[in-house]
Amino acid sequence: MTKEQVITSLQDLPNSFEPEQLIERIIALQKMEEGLNQVKRGETVTVEEAKARLAKWLN
Repeated sequence: MTKEQVITSLQDLPNSFEPEQLIERIIALQKMEEGLNQVKRGETVTVEEAKARLAKWLN
């Protein structure tokens, strides 16, 4: 995550906001960055694999 990404997120918020809103945005940015890095490393699963994994939880 870069300082510029955090600043952009801060600028996108209204003039008055709760601190939790900024924290949520920073966490979302971090999770998206993590996901993109996983894709770059080839750490992905097919839709079929995901459905099979989820089926275990839903039964």
